[in-house]
Amino acid sequence: METFLIKALQLILSLSILVIVHEFGHYIFARMFKIKVEKFYLFWDPWFALFRYKPKNSDTEFGIGWLPLGGYVKIAGMIDESMDKEQMAQPVQPWEFRSKPAGQRLMVMVAGVLFNLLLAFFIYSMVLFTWNDTYLPLKNVTQGMEFSQAAHKAGFQDGDVLLKADNKELQRFGVRTLLDVAGAEKVTVLRNGKEVVLTMQEGLMENLLKDKEGFAAFRVPAVVHETIEGRAAARAGLTPGDSIVGVNGVATPTFSEMRAVLDNNRNQQVTLDYYRNGSLQVISIDVDSAGTLGFYAKGMYQVYQTVTLKYGFFESFPAGIRLGINKLKEYVAQFKYVFTKAGASSLGGFGAIGNLFPAQWNWQGFWEMTAFLSVILAFMNILPIPALDGGHVMFLLYEVITRRKPSEKFLEYAQVAGMVLLLGLVLYANGMDVVRAIFK
Repeated sequence: METFLIKALQLILSLSILVIVHEFGHYIFARMFKIKVEKFYLFWDPWFALFRYKPKNSDTEFGIGWLPLGGYVKIAGMIDESMDKEQMAQPVQPWEFRSKPAGQRLMVMVAGVLFNLLLAFFIYSMVLFTWNDTYLPLKNVTQGMEFSQAAHKAGFQDGDVLLKADNKELQRFGVRTLLDVAGAEKVTVLRNGKEVVLTMQEGLMENLLKDKEGFAAFRVPAVVHETIEGRAAARAGLTPGDSIVGVNGVATPTFSEMRAVLDNNRNQQVTLDYYRNGSLQVISIDVDSAGTLGFYAKGMYQVYQTVTLKYGFFESFPAGIRLGINKLKEYVAQFKYVFTKAGASSLGGFGAIGNLFPAQWNWQGFWEMTAFLSVILAFMNILPIPALDGGHVMFLLYEVITRRKPSEKFLEYAQVAGMVLLLGLVLYANGMDVVRAIFK
């Protein structure tokens, strides 16, 4: 329950920041062109609001709604989700959105996306400045990777070290690496000390989405970081730095292989082979009912040699912009898989997004995820779907190019169609969260 609350709080705080910044972009550009903004709300307020405030001599009512599904600004004279047909039936006023030139209206609609991108760039810059960029080069992962079933079918073997996708050197493991591998004709790996070239077949990404097991994970040796007082590891005399290499005579070069053997010997005594200061030791030790010994193992960043890139305050901004652009490129490259059967079944709603946040409050993790969600929000909002900013932009570009303005009746129908489509997608995505929660 505590983990759920921490993730939920992070999700709500993150989305609140993103919505306020996005809507502020629309608001500030509308006011710049002397367009009246009637409402600026965080969350939706059907029937009632939790908070309302209208400053003296201001046309705008600021507030917080009770339904945490984004937020909005109500711009006078604009066909939007408010569907204010009564206002649109009145004569056009000079302070209304519809009275302004197409170029100004276009800038108002693009501003929300622009502000989300600028926010992402700024957050990434400050993350790099505050916490630096520490990563684990793939070439330093001497024990290689553990691969999923779909990756095994593609020719990868546990212990392979990823080197190249076609002629591109693979430096760090992440989404970009997976996209490079999935799109390559040849992938070079280091296997048993020798370079091996694998010929890739089409469909690797689709198979990964279908199996939902991921692509690969780092192989990490079972090295004791800290024993738990009173548990079997402490009683048997294991100490930090001990490297476990075998259980009951079965070689266990990685932590996951050790856990698999222990899991088959729950509530039993086993013999443990481990190295201490280069000397092989053997002890008997009890396995508990959970298949564990009672110690914390060293993580990959403690076992393998990492690289840290440090940035000064001014250096962090171009680096943050590059990072934000790369995140956007990665997300756009993945987006095409949404239209596959496996991709559609992997869609998730607020539950899936919330699970992306750390289980324990971590400011670096929170800000990194907020920046990434800001990139996603910018991209999704610029899609040419009526009811999204991109739908308004699409019709405005048509007006700029043809010098013909779509009729208000057409725009109303398009807005309704877009809202129905988006509501369907929201219900489907969150429904998939429920299905996965029930049948996991």
